[in-house]
Amino acid sequence: MRNCKSAIFALCLLPLVALAQGGPPGGMATAVEVFTVAAQPLDNSLASVGTLIAEDAVVIRPELAGLIDNMQVPDGARVKAGQALYRLESSLLRAEHQEAVANLERSQRSYTRAEELVGRQLLARSEFDQAKADLGVDKARADSAAIRLAKTTIKAPFAGVIGLQQVSLGDYVQPGQALTNLVRLDPMRVDFQVPENALAKLAAGLPVRVQVDAFPGRTFTGKVIAIDPQINPATHSVLVRASVGNTDHTLLPGLFARVELVQAQRANALLVPERALWPVGDKVFVFRVVDGKAQQVEVRVGERLPGQVEIRSGLAAGDVIVTAGQPKLHDGAAVSVAPAGAQPASAQ
Repeated sequence: MRNCKSAIFALCLLPLVALAQGGPPGGMATAVEVFTVAAQPLDNSLASVGTLIAEDAVVIRPELAGLIDNMQVPDGARVKAGQALYRLESSLLRAEHQEAVANLERSQRSYTRAEELVGRQLLARSEFDQAKADLGVDKARADSAAIRLAKTTIKAPFAGVIGLQQVSLGDYVQPGQALTNLVRLDPMRVDFQVPENALAKLAAGLPVRVQVDAFPGRTFTGKVIAIDPQINPATHSVLVRASVGNTDHTLLPGLFARVELVQAQRANALLVPERALWPVGDKVFVFRVVDGKAQQVEVRVGERLPGQVEIRSGLAAGDVIVTAGQPKLHDGAAVSVAPAGAQPASAQ
């Protein structure tokens, strides 16, 4: 009788032993949820805000005092580098230049004659030296007069767009007086802050996407061109500067911008649900389903996105992996795919 009771007790323990070994009793397949791995583009981005600034922006100012007798371009005109913008009345400076050139020509003739005579020893060396010095002085005066005359034409230092004029034709202007602004609008720059914990992934050349409230739904693309070498101790962030294309001059300096910094970009990344990972110690595994059985596979993870993680090695596109039900599994365990909406083994 006692042997009979022992046999019954042993039979009752069989399901518990089967569960302890990592599977359902009687060799039944464990119901699991699965995910099919597929290659897809990966954009791991970081959001920030910034302000648009011009690539170059200057105030056009005269170097000489004078009367404006010609305004070459209207407000808002696009100009080329070196294009004339204003001309100052220059009759007096032209006369001074002509006089300087005439004196230079006379000194040149005197020097040539003195050089010939001193070579024939018909002229004292001191007189030749004086003729040479006079030539140098008159040349310097001619060059100075030419420079002053050239400054009566005020030119664009670079290609850009002229702002609103602050003077009118016939105004007498002083040196340094503001005449107008000149702004280079293509490309534009945008400065934005990035948390210090993202510093390791920052590099010149990373792509950025920029949106502004003035043009909803439109995205402007660019790339990082510089990273500030200092961390802001108050905000624990680093200032980043990007260059953004603006060929149609849509963007303007001062606009508030929403910036998306793309830290990682791959065309064929393998992204899986984060819940598929099964960490064991310092290693990470997933269960891959092959011929109705679970295979425990070690994987190496990469970028992490909300709810997803990139797999760098261990899996390939087309693999079917378990996303729910791992606690009931072991390597080689039989599995059955739970239909959509069914309760997986981990939730039972």
